[in-house]
Amino acid sequence: MKLRIILFIILFVIVYKAKAQDPIFSQSNYVQETLNPGFSGFEDNERIYAGVLSRLQWPSLDLNLTTQYAFVNKSFDYGPSLGFGVGVNAVWQYESFSNYNYLQINANYAHRVNLDGGWFFRPGIEVGVGNKSNRFRNLTLADQININTGVINPVSVDPLSNNTASRYFLDFSTGFVIEKEEINGRTFWFGASVKHLNKPNISFVEGEKAPLNIFYSLHGNYRFPFLNEYSIMMTANYMQQGQYNRLDIGSLFQVNQFLIGLTAATNPARNDDNSHLLTSINAFMGLEYTEFRFGVSYDMNLSKIGNTRGVYEFSLTYLSRCRRCNTDRGRKR
Repeated sequence: MKLRIILFIILFVIVYKAKAQDPIFSQSNYVQETLNPGFSGFEDNERIYAGVLSRLQWPSLDLNLTTQYAFVNKSFDYGPSLGFGVGVNAVWQYESFSNYNYLQINANYAHRVNLDGGWFFRPGIEVGVGNKSNRFRNLTLADQININTGVINPVSVDPLSNNTASRYFLDFSTGFVIEKEEINGRTFWFGASVKHLNKPNISFVEGEKAPLNIFYSLHGNYRFPFLNEYSIMMTANYMQQGQYNRLDIGSLFQVNQFLIGLTAATNPARNDDNSHLLTSINAFMGLEYTEFRFGVSYDMNLSKIGNTRGVYEFSLTYLSRCRRCNTDRGRKR
């Protein structure tokens, strides 16, 4: 009981003083809507693209995290020179130990600009409304706890007991994608995004400011045929928020409707002496069936955080048929 109380105090101080970081999905390399509004309508030809992602992190620890993400977008095409995409998405994150809860709903728009030589430029914008809370009515502050006896006093004189509230905020993001038209089964694109342009205030304490750090991401994808009938996709994704950064490098091998992927998650900054360059190895398995793709991934932790039983992710995406194409081409990603 005493250990749990001490852990709670430490965790509350971290949540109260630290500037929160964005949820990151291991399968972002395959579901890029989590990173960049420029992917809204990316599949073109008036196709609908929708999906859900579910992430369970560190199930062996008391402070395990669950994160859910859902999205839908549609492309609109008016001849070869005009196209755009619109969509909505939502992300929800919950941390069981401190009751930390984060919910955000976004709307996005991306425009397609046709360039010479089969190149396309897709700038996008995203506007969202977010909420962060810790269920403060159930919050236990330090002066309520008698460490020696474990007794908790129901009354606190700490100013935080009457000066905390859930935080609602507006959020603005932007990004772009540059894509090369498919040639002989080869596709290529790269993009960049900037989230939280307005640095929304996410402080739980009334009258104080804790601006949410800007989130930067650079990502690229190259897909090419292998042994005529199969394909390999190489992916890279660099992310930075505040002093923290992460570089994911991976590949996805597709044999008919089966997919096998492997990604290395690295920490190039290595902010302290205990940091690891290679933090985890993430394995992915998927299956495509008609318009659906099912995916499951497991992150094997390589850091010294302890026995966490890793991170599990499940995904389901849907891509409608291409009604304007002579042949129903597959996914671009």
